[in-house]
Amino acid sequence: MTPTKWTHLGQTSPVWPGRNWPLGATWSQESTNFAVYAPAATEAWVCIFEDGPEGPDGPGPDVETRYPLTERSLGIFHGALPALPRGTRYGYRVDGPWDPERGMRFNPAKLLLDPYGLAVSGDYTPDAATFGYVRGAPSEQDHEDSAPHVPRSVVVDTSFDWEGDAPMRRRWRDTVIYEAHVKGMTQLHPRVPEWLRGTYAGLANPAVIDYLKDLGVTAVELLPIHEFVSEPGLTERGASNYWGYNSIGYFAPHHAYAATGDRGEQVVEFKKMVKAFHQAGLEVILDVVYNHTAEAGPLGPTLSFRGLDDRGFYKRVKPTVDDKTGASTFVDTYWDVTGCGNTVNTDDPQALRLILDSLRYWVTEMHVDGFRFDLMSALTRTGYDIDMRCALLTAIGQDPILRHVKLIAEAWDASMDGYLVGRMPPPWVEWNDQYRDTIRDFWRGQSSGIHRVATRLAGSSDLYADDGRSAYNSVNFVTAHDGFTMRDVVSYDHKHNEANGEDNRDGTDNNRSWNHGVEGDTDDAEVLELRRRQAANMMATLCLSNGVPMITAGDERGRTQRGNNNAYCQDNELSWIDWSDDDAWLDVLRVTKAALRLRRDHAALRQRHWFEGRPTIRGGPKDLAWIHPTGREMTDADWHDHGLKTVALFLSGAPLRSPGPRGQQQFDSSFMIWLNSSSRPSRIELPVNDWVRAGEVVVSTDVELPVGTAVKAGDGLVLGSRSVLVLQQTE
Repeated sequence: MTPTKWTHLGQTSPVWPGRNWPLGATWSQESTNFAVYAPAATEAWVCIFEDGPEGPDGPGPDVETRYPLTERSLGIFHGALPALPRGTRYGYRVDGPWDPERGMRFNPAKLLLDPYGLAVSGDYTPDAATFGYVRGAPSEQDHEDSAPHVPRSVVVDTSFDWEGDAPMRRRWRDTVIYEAHVKGMTQLHPRVPEWLRGTYAGLANPAVIDYLKDLGVTAVELLPIHEFVSEPGLTERGASNYWGYNSIGYFAPHHAYAATGDRGEQVVEFKKMVKAFHQAGLEVILDVVYNHTAEAGPLGPTLSFRGLDDRGFYKRVKPTVDDKTGASTFVDTYWDVTGCGNTVNTDDPQALRLILDSLRYWVTEMHVDGFRFDLMSALTRTGYDIDMRCALLTAIGQDPILRHVKLIAEAWDASMDGYLVGRMPPPWVEWNDQYRDTIRDFWRGQSSGIHRVATRLAGSSDLYADDGRSAYNSVNFVTAHDGFTMRDVVSYDHKHNEANGEDNRDGTDNNRSWNHGVEGDTDDAEVLELRRRQAANMMATLCLSNGVPMITAGDERGRTQRGNNNAYCQDNELSWIDWSDDDAWLDVLRVTKAALRLRRDHAALRQRHWFEGRPTIRGGPKDLAWIHPTGREMTDADWHDHGLKTVALFLSGAPLRSPGPRGQQQFDSSFMIWLNSSSRPSRIELPVNDWVRAGEVVVSTDVELPVGTAVKAGDGLVLGSRSVLVLQQTE
């Protein structure tokens, strides 16, 4: 297709040569440099959009002016336009071979977002014109203009006064993560001004920050904020992608979360949010989705990457090889281990570069403190096999910027061989789903052995100790955005996802939950009281386990999704946090705050070294001892007693195994944490020894043994059914 076919839609003008770096749009007062990678393309244009003339019903259609990028080097088309104002909207059109069978899908009728664009303006409206092919005939090129239906990239001035803001680099053992959604966190918050609710600015409001500090968390992990769009299938049934795991812009903060505008204002608003969090001592971690994009499978829309370098950016299935000649035949079918239609090809140097450039941008320009990688296993493949020495892991581990930020892996993907929990190399830590499953099973009375519970409480040494890592490689969680909320874990036996429009087929059936006798809502006071106590038990267990605790936003105050365990498309009150006080759940909030405060104030509850089960000094107590309800230490036979549902761990603070920052010996209180998952009260005996003679209850879910109750060595107590009791040394 030649440029002359476009003269009725736009104009062409001279362009300065510019340079082929950096990629994206680089603004200065003199000019804006544009550089886009499209190695197999033949022509490229940068398209500038201005608001259409004002009419009786508002502005008319955008006015598009096209500028040919006539310079090309190393597969990069580039050029500079003089005197462009900040906030200018733009996109690319690219021409080249149309040969889907060879992975070539160039189509100048499709406006493309800049893969390196720093901001995005406007929304994606699914339409036949946004597909590169004629619907129903995938091999036939479609010539309808997609511009009326797709968003535009935005020219951004990156200057910002950070006022001395610097990386916090809080140690993992001092970290408590709060997983939150930008919109869901504040959409219903009565103390956040209405016009700021659901935005970055709303999240930075003092009402939110003060709540997080008072709760005791140290880092907020935000569900995806990279620019994303909703899948056409969701839009067709009147829904949207609420979670945001459908990225299309890896440098751009999602425009819909900005209160101030989408012409670059979202970048400034995001930076102000980060600065406010840092000033409050809170780190910001981003949930990032580099494993796939919103363009879906080969029959998905053409929005960006597909129109620039489809064959390089997306991983294909293995080519067929002729046994006689050895010749291979390209197969234009995406290799999908993400369950979303495509897998980003990190074997490709440019795709790898984009991911690394994006990560460094968010650290250096946006000041975020770390990342949680969605479906990380999909990115660890050389060819098609898991490779712990793959290019991405090697590059991040050697990068002087990235190796020092917080790196969290969701260490699995949608394949059978992608489960990598316990296998990620330093400096990575991992979401530990084995912790989640074990703790849920224990508190619902379905534990497969008290020894498994003990292993998870002590930091999951079976997963991390053998290769020299610490307990803080384990991010412990009982719930996450994906699955039941804490309230629903104790209120439902089965998922109830009918509102998603998929006939309740979506979402996992492996919930390891228990409704305590009634499915869902009930007026039964005993059932409700037991549910709240069980939620408090799991929150206390999570906060006091060795490793990095992660709390899902709203769990501490009884947020419910009414049994929906896959609320990815529920952008409504089902997903948003209800900030109205539920007095019945205040006990859960109090227990959570007390446990986190205890963790913060006592190094004995967040030790760096593995417990060894032996004294730290001659004649002293063991650093960790497991106590039987009779008051003696657990024996080998006890560990294999599947009927045992009550156990305590004794943590010695006299002294700690870990030295202080100058090598000094550290001392702290000693603690005993009792857990009883039985449906019956348990008679427990407090050990008699020379190290702990008196103590008091500091955390309790047992109303008969409230906080402040004094105890002494040798006391016999009755620990209520399904309850947690934490005793702290007082002498």
